Amino acid sequence: MAKQRNFNDQNHSLHHALLCRAAKHLLGKKGAAFTEIDVSGDLALRQEMIDRAYGRRTVPQIFINGTHVGGFEELAELERAAKLDPLLAEIEAASAPGE
Repeated sequence: MAKQRNFNDQNHSLHHALLCRAAKHLLGKKGAAFTEIDVSGDLALRQEMIDRAYGRRTVPQIFINGTHVGGFEELAELERAAKLDPLLAEIEAASAPGE
């Protein structure tokens, strides 16, 4: 028998899916390359995310150049404060071939 989910569970999942989509859209708009890791079906991977995100369990959890930024709200706040582009530029500079 299939597991039944109540509306709150579905609403919670939808909220996370929308936040993930919004984060991907913002990063894509910036031309930033990113790796999406689906932690929904892998408990070990999910635990790794939680550990790296200082106990935060919600998705998305965003890491830029190995540094935990937070979730979508924090990413959007970096954008509003004009701090996202400099962070992304650091990655480009670090990955550019040496001169």
